[in-house]
Amino acid sequence: MCGIVGFIDYNKKSEMSTLQKMTDVLHHRGPDDSGYSFSTHGNAHIGLGHRRLSIMDLSKHGHQPMLFQHWEVVYNGEIYNFKEIRESLKKDGFVFESDSDTEVILKSFDKWGLRAVDRFIGMFAFSIVNKEENKCYIVRDRAGVKPLYYYWKEGLFLFSSELKSLHEHPKFEKELNLDALAQYLQYGYILQPNSIFQNCFKLKAGHYLEVSLVSQEINEKKYWDVYEFYTKPLLELSEEEIISESEKRLKKAFHYRMVSDVPVGVFLSGGYDSSLVTALLQSDRRDKLNTFTIGFHEKGYDEAPYAKEVAQYLGTNHTEYYCTQEDAKKILPNLVEIYDEPFGDNSSIPTILVSQLARKDVTVALSADGGDEIFAGYSKHETILRFYNQYKKYPKFLKTAYALLLNSYGSVSKSYDLQRRLDKRSDILKANSIIELFKSTSQHYKREEIDKLFRHPTSDLKSAFDDGETVVDVKDELNKILAVDYKTYMNDNILTKVDRATMSTSLEGREPLLDHTIIEFMAQVDSKVKYKNKEKKYILKEITHKYLPKEMMDRPKKGFSVPLFTWFQDELKEYILHYLNKERLEREGIFNTELVLHKRDLYFEGKLTDINELWYILVFEMWYERWMEL
Repeated sequence: MCGIVGFIDYNKKSEMSTLQKMTDVLHHRGPDDSGYSFSTHGNAHIGLGHRRLSIMDLSKHGHQPMLFQHWEVVYNGEIYNFKEIRESLKKDGFVFESDSDTEVILKSFDKWGLRAVDRFIGMFAFSIVNKEENKCYIVRDRAGVKPLYYYWKEGLFLFSSELKSLHEHPKFEKELNLDALAQYLQYGYILQPNSIFQNCFKLKAGHYLEVSLVSQEINEKKYWDVYEFYTKPLLELSEEEIISESEKRLKKAFHYRMVSDVPVGVFLSGGYDSSLVTALLQSDRRDKLNTFTIGFHEKGYDEAPYAKEVAQYLGTNHTEYYCTQEDAKKILPNLVEIYDEPFGDNSSIPTILVSQLARKDVTVALSADGGDEIFAGYSKHETILRFYNQYKKYPKFLKTAYALLLNSYGSVSKSYDLQRRLDKRSDILKANSIIELFKSTSQHYKREEIDKLFRHPTSDLKSAFDDGETVVDVKDELNKILAVDYKTYMNDNILTKVDRATMSTSLEGREPLLDHTIIEFMAQVDSKVKYKNKEKKYILKEITHKYLPKEMMDRPKKGFSVPLFTWFQDELKEYILHYLNKERLEREGIFNTELVLHKRDLYFEGKLTDINELWYILVFEMWYERWMEL
């Protein structure tokens, strides 16, 4: 796991010293080594920078940028099947000087060109330059586990694993993208390909950029899309065959992700996903697996006892830590340093804590993210299906009339929370498809609220929610939801959260459930099996029960969040008072000051129960102070 940066400057004004600054700001992603390459090709200055966290081949042979003939690469991630690919290349006469997967990428491109990516199993973001053809390819993995930002304006192309690197280039212009900010407030994160800055983008998962070093032509192309698998015919397999094949693929994926030259551990919450990861890995080894858990003293949030029970049953070497308000108070000032784009998922706090805990003992940690999106585990999936099936049978005129009635009642209600609930129910009635319904229920702020909150007009940015209409012909409604959830919440929330949290502590996070062979298979499984007898994650649970007693695992799902509502009424109250005040809001000129202060006061009066309405604004204000007021 590493950090990569680079520039292609057609103005030929970028310098080596700038490249070094851009690279070294990612020290946390790779404290073991650094490398830089500066040259001129075509009509541009080319800079490639790399920070290395040594996982495979700890020797100097893994140093980057790495060259082979007319190819040069900087790479972040892991190709888990690199040994198999290497053996194939050896048969074709290629000679290897290292045991690193980086060298395999180079020689795979020399052999197969861009089609090499189809052979890679893993998580990756890399830039590879073909000096012979004067082209640069920037590639991101299928699931979007590894991040990649790029900036393009007036002959300057920049890229990096994190936004903070781009700030180090003197020509990077920090122009706030108000449309992206509005999207952040709606969802709590910014969806790819957008970013918080103008002219700056996230490379979409399963895509690559082809950049000409001569003509300044930049093209984004797709090489993999989960929607293509959800639109394929459903597999004609029995339930037993589906469960058996799923278990087989899971075992193979887990085995791949244990390949490492450094210690490996697992984040264990006690839920089905992480318990299965732990159980399968522990069953395949004699030594004790290291497992790590974060707990809370607030009972409604604490899953640590469940994790401890699973760890004791499986015989792992288990470590737990209880998160307090004081811990949150220590992390909050660094939160917007770690997440250098506004990011509202409050479970980032315990994720940072569990990463710090694990890093004391291991360099690699496996998590179980993706289980809910792939195997249908969220209660929201169930709720959306229920609402959709309930209202789709009503004629449109009746739904419209009912929606207007709810809006009218909500507008005269003195209860702020009741207004919000009625407005949300009204939006449900207005949805014309299950994708529209999913999009609406995923939003914390509606368009009408955004228009009131901002001083200047903003527009809705196109996202995977809109692309989701391409699966509208799929008859399986639950699979439609899962497809869109994969390309939105999982890609841009879950994976962002885990990558930044783990890398902030120089810990490599691996996602075994996001192996593309598992994703492709499950996309073609009938949701009647995934959700048999209204049992969420039915397939994954059936596999888990082979390794852990059902009575141990059957318990309510608590999720992984923190008690923000209580904490900000107590020790963390000072943050709200400091950042959400009239002077600051007036100076910035972004939000309707009176409306923000009204929400703040409602919260302190106990009348605003959705803390995210305030938390998202608070996080942005903290971010703005750190990254815009330099």
